[in-house]
Amino acid sequence: MPSTPMPSITISHLSWSTPDGHAVLSDLDLQLQPERTGIVGRNGVGKSTLLRLLTGELAPSAGHIAIDGSIAMLRQTVQVDAGERVADLFGARAALALLRKAEAGAASADEIAEADWTLDARIDEALAKVGLPVPVDTSLAALSGGQRTRAALAGAMFAAPDFLLLDEPTNNLDRDGRQAVRDLIAGWRGGAVVVSHDRELLEEMDAIVELTSLGAARYGGGWSAYRARKDVEAAAAEAQLAGAEKRADAVQRQAQAATERQDRRDSGGRRKAARGDMPKILLGAQKRRAEETRAAGSRLAERQRGEAEDQLSAARAKIEVVDPLSVGLPSTGLPSSRTVLALDHVTTGYVAGQPIIRNLSLSMMGPERVAITGPNGAGKSTLLALIAGTLAPWEGTVRVPVAFALFDQRVGLLDASRSIADNFLTLNPGTTNNACRAALARFRFRADAADRIVGTLSGGQMLRAGLACVLGAPMPPQLLILDEPANHLDVDSLTAVETGLAAYDGALLVVSHDAAFLDAIGIEREVALGG
Repeated sequence: MPSTPMPSITISHLSWSTPDGHAVLSDLDLQLQPERTGIVGRNGVGKSTLLRLLTGELAPSAGHIAIDGSIAMLRQTVQVDAGERVADLFGARAALALLRKAEAGAASADEIAEADWTLDARIDEALAKVGLPVPVDTSLAALSGGQRTRAALAGAMFAAPDFLLLDEPTNNLDRDGRQAVRDLIAGWRGGAVVVSHDRELLEEMDAIVELTSLGAARYGGGWSAYRARKDVEAAAAEAQLAGAEKRADAVQRQAQAATERQDRRDSGGRRKAARGDMPKILLGAQKRRAEETRAAGSRLAERQRGEAEDQLSAARAKIEVVDPLSVGLPSTGLPSSRTVLALDHVTTGYVAGQPIIRNLSLSMMGPERVAITGPNGAGKSTLLALIAGTLAPWEGTVRVPVAFALFDQRVGLLDASRSIADNFLTLNPGTTNNACRAALARFRFRADAADRIVGTLSGGQMLRAGLACVLGAPMPPQLLILDEPANHLDVDSLTAVETGLAAYDGALLVVSHDAAFLDAIGIEREVALGG
């Protein structure tokens, strides 16, 4: 009996570019085995694009993808269509309808034979594993973003694919949800390809694949092992580069010294010839030897220079050139006595008679920093919509007496069909083009990068573009409202944004489940919802 081939994903010479011609992946080679593989790299390097290529949602510009086995995909944001229910995430609506028909005594003998009588229990078990014990007929629209992510993860794992593709699976989850995902991945025995910046989740990986402008590199083990190995490689590459530069300098100095010695010998020979006390035949021989020696020396020096340059180029090729993000913010001029936010006994929701927020009062003064916390479904995003004015209170009042900017998870303040520069000029009327370009450059959008269409950016790049357009203004808003800002940022960009927000002298209202991020930006108090 022939053996079943081991599932695998083989990527050969894969390239993909955005519709406007920006190269995202170039000549990528990668082999994925049935293990838990974390995909890491800076924002915009092509991590989510790679997953979309694996599912067939995108077609490669060049190269090939061979998938031996089944795959299931969990996206960053679970889209909801009208009428969809939790059962649809399991592909089980028809099978469950048949069960209900059988239970009601309305099914035929053939239908009863086809019924999966364990389906309800197995779906309930899958939902319980992600901490979401809801009925399968629950409307997806009634769930929060984090709850939908949990349900979608349960549905993806329920299918028992050979490869589970997860794009930032912990982004919208509360702390309990993040732990549930880590536990599930720790126990997963199939293949998993996980794009994430969640360092705790990445510790559960069997291998880390780093995508850079240099290609893909695989490291065995989880996040800590990867970082340790990267530190060793970086030190070795820097040492190799320093050695190559030193050798190139030494070769240049040796060549210059040899040229100077030959010049001195030639000068001596010319002086002897000028005295006229040497036969012409000897003078001619001496001249030929001098020319041959100079030519040989030149060839040797050229060969040594070439070898040194090759070594230097090879050393430089091992070091990725990274343009660091450094966020510097102008002052908002916010006085400590100024009220920036006042909610007085507010009640609101989306469905009449079903309030999500009840009798909530909240005030902020001056450059205060407040975190909104609570489990998925507690009303955090609802509160932000209320403050932003996109949701009206049923009872109570909401006042925001200062200029503010809301960064939702989709960075909705940007027009996705326009360039970053166009968005900046729209959001900051009266700004000159030179001032616009200078502000964007501080956020690493230089030259042509400022003309990229927002809709072609990765999630992390889009957040950075939004921050550039708002915080790069001559007078930034005195209140920033941020909804899970750490979700889409790579580790280096997250550190830079933390530094920038720590230096921001306005007020901050932040929804985040990332305790380390909240600590880094100096949160002074927490308001817990759903407690």
